[in-house]
Amino acid sequence: MDSTEDLDYPQIIFQYSNGFLVSKVMFTACELGVFDLLLESGRPLSLDVIAARLGTSIMGTERLLDACVGLKLLAVELRREGAFYRNTEISNIYLTKSSPKSQYHIMMYYSNTVYLCWHYLTDAVREGRNQYKRAFGISSKDLFGAMYRSEEEMLKFLAGQNSIWSICGRDVLTAFDLSPFTQIYDLGGEHQ
Repeated sequence: MDSTEDLDYPQIIFQYSNGFLVSKVMFTACELGVFDLLLESGRPLSLDVIAARLGTSIMGTERLLDACVGLKLLAVELRREGAFYRNTEISNIYLTKSSPKSQYHIMMYYSNTVYLCWHYLTDAVREGRNQYKRAFGISSKDLFGAMYRSEEEMLKFLAGQNSIWSICGRDVLTAFDLSPFTQIYDLGGEHQ
């Protein structure tokens, strides 16, 4: 049963309703190269430098960076000359392209494909069918036909699958005795 406090201030409802905002902030910072720039710099950078190197507006960049600080994806150091931003450890490990555990590619797949499909969830429920035609202008008989609608999309999807494999692959390989097998197949491709 819900407590009176939960009903007076429905924190869980606010968390759920704002969840997509969190995702889109992270996706946008990845897509613009924020985490890669800060990793490559090797030192905290000012707002002006980050915006100049990314080719983005000062105001928009400041809002994005501050949102990433609030999400603990970036840290900020306030100096006399202004705010200086750096990656947190989790961003260096999972959100930079060069990390062996990078999740960058799956983030881009979620942002550019999955996010758009979910935009049409209400229509999908009403109609009882996938929304690839509405989202991408391409009719698809099956899910993978739409995912692989171009070679570029196929490569993005496969890179995303490899991102996930870099995190959970070891657990899968050690959970079972796979010694009789020479290859493993998953939805993302072949891993040997």
